[in-house]
Amino acid sequence: MKNPIPISLLELAIITQDSDASETMQKTKELAQLADGLGYKRFWLAEHHNMAHVASTATVVLIGFIASQTKNIRVGSGGIMLPNHSPLIIAEQFGTLGILYPDRIDLGLGRAPGTDSLTAQAIRPDFFEESQRFPKNVSALQDYFSEANATAKVRAFPAEGTNVPIWILGSSMDSATLAAAYGLPYAFAGHFAPRLMIQAFEFYRDNFKPSAYLDKPKSMACVNVIAADTDSEAEVLSTSLYQMFQNLVQNTRKPLQPPVDSLTNLMNDMSEEARFHVNQMTAGSFIGSRETLTKELKEFIRHSRVDELMITSPIFSHQDKLKSLKITKEVIDGINETVLI
Repeated sequence: MKNPIPISLLELAIITQDSDASETMQKTKELAQLADGLGYKRFWLAEHHNMAHVASTATVVLIGFIASQTKNIRVGSGGIMLPNHSPLIIAEQFGTLGILYPDRIDLGLGRAPGTDSLTAQAIRPDFFEESQRFPKNVSALQDYFSEANATAKVRAFPAEGTNVPIWILGSSMDSATLAAAYGLPYAFAGHFAPRLMIQAFEFYRDNFKPSAYLDKPKSMACVNVIAADTDSEAEVLSTSLYQMFQNLVQNTRKPLQPPVDSLTNLMNDMSEEARFHVNQMTAGSFIGSRETLTKELKEFIRHSRVDELMITSPIFSHQDKLKSLKITKEVIDGINETVLI
């Protein structure tokens, strides 16, 4: 590490057992306000569909709500699944947000549908074709935001000239290739698909082409972080995360489950196939006390060479989640202090 590293938060707005969307949105607001007060840099929300236990389906609406309830933190999408939408509409929506909340809105773009294939077809019958046009649609978005588009026959009002940074999001080499070729900042989804993360960052840095948007590579890793006063307490809290991925692997749709007493017993009770996939998906997770997280996150930042760190923390108890955010910020502040010495 040569420079202090900013920390940000990805909030998946997962509905917990015995809760609902309304309560979850209020909890999301409280998380954002805490992150804002603590000095987190960004608060991103993700687009998912046909998931009864995710409250961020209308992502743009929720971004506007969170921006209205905070003061300094950047609010954005992690991400908007561009093949689901017309680039013109996204430009209009985020241009509007950019005017309402100047220099506080980010537009992270993904290529996946954020749902199952049947729902993707319900959202857009030509989804597959649009996913193949993802690079062209990113370019179209850039055009709509550009002041140079003023002479075009199709214009995105009020987006023209609005400063809304575009990030490329992904979990594969394809996304790294596009971000490098377009000279855009790059965020990797290590919180659920960490296998290619280091390789993707290396490729991105090695192949980055400076652009009008960015003169050098800018990378961000998103990882799971669950912090508590002790390692054993954090491990218990993490069992909700492991259950979440188990349900995903088994296609068992449930709200976020309360923690169980033993992570070992939970993993042993899984089938061999489920355990393999859950272990792969959670490999980008950091769980523990201040001391443990300081050691492990410092080494991860050094090894990955990322410019920013984004965390997501699927914790069942809202109060435990708020506490985890505070501890994690303390850890990153401590790591950054060693850089400044």
